[in-house]
Amino acid sequence: MALQPAAGVRDLNPGEVARNRRLCELLAEVYRLWGYQEVDPPVIERQDTLAAGGAIAARDVVRLATDEPLGLRPELTASIARAACTRLADQPRPLRLWACGATFRTSLGDSGSQRISEALQSGVELLGDASAAADSELLHLLLSAAATLGLQAQHHPTLLIGHHGLLDALLAEVPSPQRLAARKALTGFDPLALEALELPEPQRRQLAGLLGLRGEPQAVLASLQQWLGPVPLLQNLAAMLTSLAPSAARHGVRLQVDPTFQPHFDLYDGLVLRLVCQGSDAPVAIASGGRYDGLVARFSPEPEQAAGTGFGFDIGAIRELLGSGDSPADIASPWLVAAGSSQAIGAALARMGELHQLGQAAELCSQPCASQAAAEVLAAERGCRGAIWLAG
Repeated sequence: MALQPAAGVRDLNPGEVARNRRLCELLAEVYRLWGYQEVDPPVIERQDTLAAGGAIAARDVVRLATDEPLGLRPELTASIARAACTRLADQPRPLRLWACGATFRTSLGDSGSQRISEALQSGVELLGDASAAADSELLHLLLSAAATLGLQAQHHPTLLIGHHGLLDALLAEVPSPQRLAARKALTGFDPLALEALELPEPQRRQLAGLLGLRGEPQAVLASLQQWLGPVPLLQNLAAMLTSLAPSAARHGVRLQVDPTFQPHFDLYDGLVLRLVCQGSDAPVAIASGGRYDGLVARFSPEPEQAAGTGFGFDIGAIRELLGSGDSPADIASPWLVAAGSSQAIGAALARMGELHQLGQAAELCSQPCASQAAAEVLAAERGCRGAIWLAG
């Protein structure tokens, strides 16, 4: 009998489960305040849905051995976009939806064997609105949600913002045969791959300069304007960041523009974002997302509905970032209700019922306990808040 969980997954103890639930509840409360409604997409989907038109590589999807091509969802967006364009197609736009649930990815371990990782994701999707106002709403909502998590100054939260169109514009002068390789080198921050491209030396140096072009929004946008000129995309980004700056400052989040940033999944064709915090050893990404109009268009026969933008929080990453200390807000320790004799067990159960009606957790000591002092010792051993002893 196997005594360990599968490679890549882990058992969660009660404290970790309680902290996960608390984090999800904090985020859900913010989503509801902003008018978002909860949905529950299936864990199992058809592989063509999960692949999102090639945006998610087959190597990332956990495939199931079934008669039809099915797999486990590696993220929530594609499933929600599909549902929005089918079962929810008759609902007025924009649709504001949120969901929380497990996601699964597969990868190859160091030995070449398959590893499956499970994560808990909580996030929102805003569908049917292609406006810049929708992107702005998404960013403000992200900051409001992050503000409830208990991030501290030492976490140095930084919101990375990029745009798929920026990279397209910056690569427009690169010859078509080299463009995809140049994009991969820039988004992968790979100077060696960039150096290997067959490009004129001035163009190669110019692209290499992009690898270091990230930081304070005004300075980066000014550099991009020298490169691209006063294009509408830069003007729209500048306006959006100007409106976001006061909220970011209020919540202690630093804004950073990174024109070469792209999330792991190639879902996005507009705004892209990632919220990164400093962990004890390395930076930790706790949220990511962006605009994915093309993905919605694959599911929607109505062109005017083909718009979507959203983000997802990685609950496990946030829990580990904040530490493992249990607090009263996370775990409500129960009372231990004990009886002095087996005949008093019924009275102990009745006392537990009274506590439950008051909303207080209580658990039963199933064996007779000789005294209040003995009951207190047992309560301390079990991590209870205290003991209630009935002499019987």
